[in-house]
Amino acid sequence: MWRAIGMAREAEKNGEVPIGAIVVSAEGNILAAEANRTIKNIDPTAHAEILALRTAAIRINNYRLVGSTVYTTLEPCAMCAGALVNARVVRVVFGATDERYGGAVTHFGICDSDVLNHKVEVTGGVLADECRELLQEFFRSKRTASTG
Repeated sequence: MWRAIGMAREAEKNGEVPIGAIVVSAEGNILAAEANRTIKNIDPTAHAEILALRTAAIRINNYRLVGSTVYTTLEPCAMCAGALVNARVVRVVFGATDERYGGAVTHFGICDSDVLNHKVEVTGGVLADECRELLQEFFRSKRTASTG
């Protein structure tokens, strides 16, 4: 999770919402480490989790990331949670819950839905304070800059 936090800090340096994601293989190898790039890429789907899944899939030459674990600093949104299911990720570990858009467990329960063909094990709250503080500080600075 510390590596995901490092990626979130990279996103913040680039003016992006500070979210980072890591994909780790079943063998424990890091397959991808990505940060949000929605602004830079001019792409609403360029969330850290999506970019990390894409990079990992290319690296192993397979869109199914069977046995992999994704670490992300914020609970995945509905889009990212759906991508985790489609990629056959075995587990997602996230830091802060997302009370507004959380799709993994908070609002939609996509990761463990009985109607989908795959379930993703979810572990939330890992280094939650650190992850939440990154986001709060980012948005606090944006509000201060806009009123300043």
